[in-house]
Amino acid sequence: MKGLTHLLSCIKHKLICSAQDSMIESIEFDSRSCSSGSLFVAVKGYSLDGHDYIASAYENGCRAFVVERQVDFSAEDISMVTVDDSSEAIALLSDSFFDSPSKEIKLIGVTGTNGKTTCATLMYDLFKGLGYQTGLLSTVVNKIGNDTVKATHTTPNPVELNKLLRDMVNAHCSHCFMEVSSHAIDQNRVFGLHFSGGVFTNISHDHLDYHKTFSAYIKAKKQFFDHLPESAFALVNTDDKNALVMLQNTRANQVHYALKTPADFKAKVLENELSGLVLNLDDTEFYSRLIGRFNAYNLLAVYAVSALLGEDKIETLGVLSNLQSVEGRFQYLKVSGGPTTIVDYAHTPDALKNVLETIKAVKQTNSRLITVVGCGGNRDKDKRPIMAAIASEMSEQLILTSDNPRNENPDAILNDMQNGLDKEQLNNALVIADRKEAIKLAVKLANELDVILIAGKGHEKYQEIDGVRYDFDDYKIASEFTNQKT
Repeated sequence: MKGLTHLLSCIKHKLICSAQDSMIESIEFDSRSCSSGSLFVAVKGYSLDGHDYIASAYENGCRAFVVERQVDFSAEDISMVTVDDSSEAIALLSDSFFDSPSKEIKLIGVTGTNGKTTCATLMYDLFKGLGYQTGLLSTVVNKIGNDTVKATHTTPNPVELNKLLRDMVNAHCSHCFMEVSSHAIDQNRVFGLHFSGGVFTNISHDHLDYHKTFSAYIKAKKQFFDHLPESAFALVNTDDKNALVMLQNTRANQVHYALKTPADFKAKVLENELSGLVLNLDDTEFYSRLIGRFNAYNLLAVYAVSALLGEDKIETLGVLSNLQSVEGRFQYLKVSGGPTTIVDYAHTPDALKNVLETIKAVKQTNSRLITVVGCGGNRDKDKRPIMAAIASEMSEQLILTSDNPRNENPDAILNDMQNGLDKEQLNNALVIADRKEAIKLAVKLANELDVILIAGKGHEKYQEIDGVRYDFDDYKIASEFTNQKT
């Protein structure tokens, strides 16, 4: 609980009207969550504008408001101030309300198109293995030590985010590793947080339904590094051509990692098989259970962060070599007598290509690659034909299916994907809108030597159709059909 006057002192504001100073019990941006002790911050979102719900917040008991434009509402018993940017204001207010928890923990943010979840989760697992009480904020799950908190977004809203960080501090967590999405950066969800380090994995075609242009997408990622303090490090993958763009205006200590180009942290792939990776990492031979060249980048980034945080090299490599793959990220299933099945979250052209290249590099020459893939509804349409073309070119058998259609017609999405295929590819592709039936067919078509890739949903335990989420687990369904077959 904080006094309103005390809270407002952390932001630049102009007083519109003032009732008596009140005690604030919560900060809200959803009028439905407001009560008599709430401070309602009117944030203009992607589809809704909080300024339109001030009367609703008032009806629910709220008497304190932060706005960024004039509103057609007044009452004698309210306090209201105006700010230049309410999304920045709610981030700073949340930080103040929870007593700046990010300053009491080593907070590391990971951003990029691919690899965020794997890197953040491996960092969490590594530091937990090194003996630290650690926090995790990811697409899959949030963790406070060993306790699990359900994740609803890649990066939580500022109120939830600061509360989670405060809970971590109270639970004696010394480190927190978090995914930082481009949406979160653009919407100021991480504004005002004190990061000890930032990591850039890569950037490729994604989220253009939101950012509209690739340059805007790059700019959003870059803002994260622009705001890092001098005391932080900015670790970037210089094998990505846009890595140095991220560093153009950063005040943080600039550090590079790479497999191909000169860098502060280097690794070389010595062996890449379905049994795992052997790397020469920082001049030391190192084995990992993780598979694929893209995981070599992930492991190198995780190792570099550990080194930058002062951890011992040998201890780090010892723990790192025993870590498992992250759920839904190149998740491996092999039943005796059945095909090898890999479930992966790959939902961008670049991620799909990386996974397919990895499988082709490690599978037997006489085995077929069967790919089951779809694209999400109400999202970037431009990538649909590209992803279908990549999957067709790199697979012996392509099965196009639904991902999360959301509020789009599944057949319309599948038509968009088929537009990326030539006549011969169309004739060879199978189109089955029902994802469960598509997985069933893939298992039926495969023999013991074949590899099935089920791409797009990864860790998700649901399928969203017409705005309704139904229970759906790619890994579980593939396991059931494979066990039935054998």
